[in-house]
Amino acid sequence: MQEIISRESVYLWYYFSIQLEQIFPYWLLGITIGSMISVFGKDKIHRLFASSSHLDMGLLGIIPAALLGMISPLCMYGTIPIAASFAQRGMRQDWLAAFMMSSVLINPQLMLYSAALGPALLIIRIVSCLLCGVTAGLLVHLLFRTKKFFNFEGFSEPVNRDIHPNLFIRFLKNVWRNVKVTGPYFLIGIALAALFQRYMPSELFASMFGHKHRGFGLLMAATVGVPLYMCGGGTIPLLLAWLEFGMTNGAATAFMITGPATKITNLGALKIVLGMRHFIIYLLFVMLFALLSGFLINLIL
Repeated sequence: MQEIISRESVYLWYYFSIQLEQIFPYWLLGITIGSMISVFGKDKIHRLFASSSHLDMGLLGIIPAALLGMISPLCMYGTIPIAASFAQRGMRQDWLAAFMMSSVLINPQLMLYSAALGPALLIIRIVSCLLCGVTAGLLVHLLFRTKKFFNFEGFSEPVNRDIHPNLFIRFLKNVWRNVKVTGPYFLIGIALAALFQRYMPSELFASMFGHKHRGFGLLMAATVGVPLYMCGGGTIPLLLAWLEFGMTNGAATAFMITGPATKITNLGALKIVLGMRHFIIYLLFVMLFALLSGFLINLIL
């Protein structure tokens, strides 16, 4: 028995070390770049978006709004108070919808983490997140042009914790906070991926997420993303393992959309500002967009 346990430990360490070697550089780079943007660029990004409310871009403004949401380093609990301050200054609802939707789905750190999945999926993730934000803005414009979609009452701008007078120390503190927040999920994700690679029969996985049953695989990936997604960095090892076992790019795309969009902490914040009716509309939109995106990716690739 002891020999079996020892042998299994060696196997698991092998899979764990391979995953760690593949992903660690992207995780470290993501934290470094994300902290640099948070310390040196966050306020500039938000000031740029706030100032755009005075520009007469009309409906086209949802495109830069979605782009700015993608490069904002804040989590959803940080994004909502910022969006509330924008709304108080007269920002359009469709612009806010595009900004918040794309901000939910991706940020600079997650972009760099996703580079570990390869250039194709990195591009797919960036483009699908942008299109999701733009589509959300368009739908809010068409369906809620004369109605109130958000309720930001009680929200104020978040307190900035990057206040140390020395910029280098401020940057180091931000890096340390990111390590503490994402590090445990990153290691858990690698450990789960190692267990998956060791014990998951490839035939079973192929029948769930592979090319043979694409429609079922898309639905499964979109559904699994709801309870499983806890941290962007932690899901990258799992996605790598799943792709190696035959997961289609379309199924991966569906997972990358529903995961962050239905992350439990994000849902809690969104439920407050949307209300139950609009919250249900949001969930339906996310699931439909994820399934359609996955279907199109499988069709194209």
